[in-house]
This record gives sequence, C-alpha cells and structure tokens, in this order.
Amino acid sequence: MTTDEVLAEVGPRLRRIRKEREVTLAALSESTGISVSTLSRLESGLRKPSLELLLPIAQAHEVPLDELVGAPPVGDPRVRPAKPLVRHGRTFWPLSRQPGGLQAFKVLVPRSEEEPEPRVHEGYEWLYVMSGRLRVVLGEHDVVLSAGEAAEFDTRVPHWFGSTGEGPAEFLSLFGPQGERMHVRAKPRQP
Repeated sequence: MTTDEVLAEVGPRLRRIRKEREVTLAALSESTGISVSTLSRLESGLRKPSLELLLPIAQAHEVPLDELVGAPPVGDPRVRPAKPLVRHGRTFWPLSRQPGGLQAFKVLVPRSEEEPEPRVHEGYEWLYVMSGRLRVVLGEHDVVLSAGEAAEFDTRVPHWFGSTGEGPAEFLSLFGPQGERMHVRAKPRQP
C-alpha cells in the first residue's frame, strides 16, 4: 500500500472512531484544541493528517496512534536461525537479518592449541562470552575472558581470539564494518 493510499484511509477511520464513541466534532474540538473545520476537513480527506493533529485526537479517543493511521501489525520479531557457517574450525550462526551494517553472530570456538595470528581490518567489534573461556589477543594485551565477560575494540588494532586450549568457548559477537561503535545501555551497579 502506498503512502497516499494509507493517508486516504485516515479520514474515514477518524470519522468511524469518533462516531463509535458518539462524540461530536464540537466536543472533539474542545478536547483537542483543533478547530471544528480542521477536524471536518481531516475526516473528509480534504486535509492531510499530520502528527501534530493526530496525536491530540488519539489522546482524546484514548487509542494508540497506530489505530488512527491503520499501521500494519508488527511482525514476528524473532530472528530465524540461518544455516551456520564453519570457518577455520569455528561455527558462526548469523543473528542479523540484514546484510551490511551492524552484524551479530553467535560463535562456537572448539578446543584447540592453535597459535594466535593477529589480523587487522576496518570495523569495531564487541564480544560477550556465554560459556567457556575465550583467549583474546589485542595489540600488546593477551587476556582470557570467562563467561559473563565482554570486550570491545577497534578492529584496526591487531587482534585474534580463540581457544585457551582448555575447552570450547561460545560467545556473541557484534561487528560494525565501518567502525560503528556498540551502544550498550545498562544500569550501573550500585556500590
């Protein structure tokens, strides 16, 4: 449905909702502060609806704005697991729907004794270890992250992550290819 078609349906919907509630144009005008003539023109389609007009009408009728404009229902928000990818012995499950931009993956690193080979590329990455222990080599740092720990870094810094040799590790990875930083909002811990 085009935008013009959606907007054309707003007027009749406004009239239907008003009449269902047995409210006159004068009473709606009084409760919204919108003139009777403007309300009449909105309902007849002679005036295009705007947010400034629809918000007070939605409040007066005590309905969500979506009901006034006939917004489609929100689809299923779940991300259906894509077929896992296996690269260099690691299994990656894509968790993002759209290619490009910010990407999310669940990654399983098997137990191994491989030597770190740090690499660099454009981007910014955030890791969160879900289980096991993950070795992260970042520039001069060589650290081990345990379940519940996170790291974030600019991928232009030489980096590598993999097994500690003790067992597998499972982690979430968010990657922004153009250096997009992650914005993690969390409540600060109370001392």
